[in-house]
Amino acid sequence: MTSLPEQPPGALSAEPDPPVKGERRANGSDDLHGGFIRGALSRVLHAMPPPVLVLVAIVSIQVGAAFAVRLFPALGPNGTVFLRVLISALLLGLFWRPRFDRQLRAHAGLLLLLGLVIAGMNLCFYQAIARIPLGVAVTIEFIGPLALAVATSRRLPEFLWILLAAAGLVLLAPDIGGRLDPLGVAFALGGAVGWAGFVLVAKRAGRLFASGTGLTYGMAAAAVMLFPFGAEASLALVGAPFLLLGVLAVALLSTTIPWSLEFEALKRMPARSYGVLVTLEPATAVVVGILLLGETLTWATVLAVVCVTTAAVGVTLHDRKGRGG
Repeated sequence: MTSLPEQPPGALSAEPDPPVKGERRANGSDDLHGGFIRGALSRVLHAMPPPVLVLVAIVSIQVGAAFAVRLFPALGPNGTVFLRVLISALLLGLFWRPRFDRQLRAHAGLLLLLGLVIAGMNLCFYQAIARIPLGVAVTIEFIGPLALAVATSRRLPEFLWILLAAAGLVLLAPDIGGRLDPLGVAFALGGAVGWAGFVLVAKRAGRLFASGTGLTYGMAAAAVMLFPFGAEASLALVGAPFLLLGVLAVALLSTTIPWSLEFEALKRMPARSYGVLVTLEPATAVVVGILLLGETLTWATVLAVVCVTTAAVGVTLHDRKGRGG
């Protein structure tokens, strides 16, 4: 998951919000800080087809999660998620260079709530993938934004899609307590709730703050909230440069790189196409888990992933059709 937190099917089928009036868009031509480097990066990203950007972002997120699992023996899930969020906040701060102004003070409560859902969502996700396969954790988490999309729609056909997703969860039920750790499943469900909460809060923050500044504030708040959970484990980085590089790789792969790619893609592709591509996350997580973590899945688990992915595609397509877009 995400990264961004990482973005959900229903929420990502919406067009990106414009920047706040009176503030500049954050791109290579507008930013006076490091303009040459950012401009060069912008040209490279612009040369890539938008679907490729989204697919690379999806793979990056799941590879980052797999790398995080490899850090658990040294840092534990709590230490890993704290360091990942902390480094991501620093990188986003360097990129967006947010200002501590009146707008920040006026919406401090909203930003603290954003930080809370980011912290809770990521903490639950990392605790989940420490106990159950990556593909299963992502599939269960996907139920959160999927259910939110259906709940906010209130159209009967979309309730049929959520029933299909629920059927996927039923297929996982026999493995709970056996192949699947019940606590891991519970954490994944907690992550699903957190992901749905992130959709609601981030949408509001995105309308109030230009570009990525709202996310930067939220990520910084999340890092502060996660400090009590991961500060002690982070001491393992002392005298361990390769471990630090591993944490940096997780932060880049899970947040900085995919978020930048998706931000660029959203400016140049239909929202419907983007929403459909994002539904490939559970299947991608299954493949990454098998290739990088040596995970094995039953046919029932694979069918559960297919059910949830199909439901997500159905909700996304029906949602855009209903809007006429």
